[in-house]
Amino acid sequence: MPMNDFTAVVPVIIVVLSACAVMLAEAFRRKHEDMPMGLLAIIGLLGALASSVLLWNRHLVGFGVVSADNFSLFFNVTICVIGLLTVLLSMGPAERDGLPVGEYYALMLFSISGMMLMGSAKDLLVIFLALEIMSLGVYVLTAIKRSSEDSAEAGFKYFVLGAFSSAFFLYGIAFAYATTGTTKLDELGLRIAATALEPNLLLILSLVFLLVGFAFKVAAVPFHMWTPDAYQGAPTLVTGFMSTGVKAAAFAAFVRVFLSTFEPLRGEWVPVVSALAGLTMILGTVVGVAQTSVKRMLAYSSIAHGGYLLVGLVAANAAGKASILFYLVSYALTNLGAFGILSALSSPDRPHDDVRDFAGLGKDRPALAALLTVFLLSLGGFPPTVGFIAKWYIFNAAIQEHMVALAILGVLTSVVSVFFYLRIVVMMYMVDEAAPGHRPALSVPVMIGLFVAVLGVFYLGVMPGQLLSLAANSVASIF
Repeated sequence: MPMNDFTAVVPVIIVVLSACAVMLAEAFRRKHEDMPMGLLAIIGLLGALASSVLLWNRHLVGFGVVSADNFSLFFNVTICVIGLLTVLLSMGPAERDGLPVGEYYALMLFSISGMMLMGSAKDLLVIFLALEIMSLGVYVLTAIKRSSEDSAEAGFKYFVLGAFSSAFFLYGIAFAYATTGTTKLDELGLRIAATALEPNLLLILSLVFLLVGFAFKVAAVPFHMWTPDAYQGAPTLVTGFMSTGVKAAAFAAFVRVFLSTFEPLRGEWVPVVSALAGLTMILGTVVGVAQTSVKRMLAYSSIAHGGYLLVGLVAANAAGKASILFYLVSYALTNLGAFGILSALSSPDRPHDDVRDFAGLGKDRPALAALLTVFLLSLGGFPPTVGFIAKWYIFNAAIQEHMVALAILGVLTSVVSVFFYLRIVVMMYMVDEAAPGHRPALSVPVMIGLFVAVLGVFYLGVMPGQLLSLAANSVASIF
């Protein structure tokens, strides 16, 4: 076996081995014995991140179906950063909430390995296997709070609907193979290009079913039904993890399959995805305004942000492709920061899931209130935060492709969404505390995680050029 074959999958292998190490540590841990499960996860993720950086510009292919090109390595680093922030923000709140920490970190790492594989797979069947590895871990994480009926219900709903969407995805692969005789993306793209002038029915069905599978994972309307219940019922940091990591992995595969392999059929899928983008932005924003549960509000916010990312996908020019990658990084930093604060503040007598729970936070915890304000303003797209820059580049890419209606709709929905973000800010600073309750102290890892997130929000909001250039170079490696 050529050395390059194994080298290409080293980052994924490191994450899997670290998950196994966490499982072994949990198996040998005595009752009530403290073990640094989070530290083991951090070591594994740092190793995967470092190996991804060292593979940069080497463009290796592992076993013919896994690519270590710059595009996949960019997503490897992004997903490792998401994992590191989630682990840091979990060290303290996970134990306090009574989660089985060994299982929690192991499942998270296995899910991350699936996410990384989704971004690097060059075969539809490998993408499907990676999607299932990722999804199975996230299903269990959603229901991991065993004492909560809401958590169990959320996990069950997510599992059932996820299985339904996976069936669509698998049918899409089957139809693609029946039409072209291959599931490898490069060969599939060549054979689709050869028949693009007269695409047959099976190929169109393959396109539709694959689109349904991806649309479910990015929570695009009308395949968003699972999102509010799953986000509300899952432990807070699991919600943050799946709203960022799952979305990043799904868009990584979405871009590789639709903007590269199915590019010859662009005329067939762009109108459909454009309609999905518009509906997703509208529903996510309008229904989000009516929510009083903060987690449900952020769920609909996540749906709307998926719509903005779909705008970049249909624009598909150089700026649009790079803006998708940049937007995913900015959204990950912002959303994880917001969910990290929600998790750190939550306690049994005050879960901080209702907007009213944030009353008086500006006086009680001024530093946390300020951080949460920054993250919410970034989600709303206020300068000088990274959220403003990310939306600017997405909408600019749409205008360059003469998709003015989508860009205007994106701007209008962004303006409306500011209402439900500022509602929490008003509650923190302008409403007296109506329901006093215990707000736990923050652990050191949580403070480090929040500091890294807010630093990224401001740094990329003021100096986005380097990351944008890196994103452009990364996405160019698959075209």
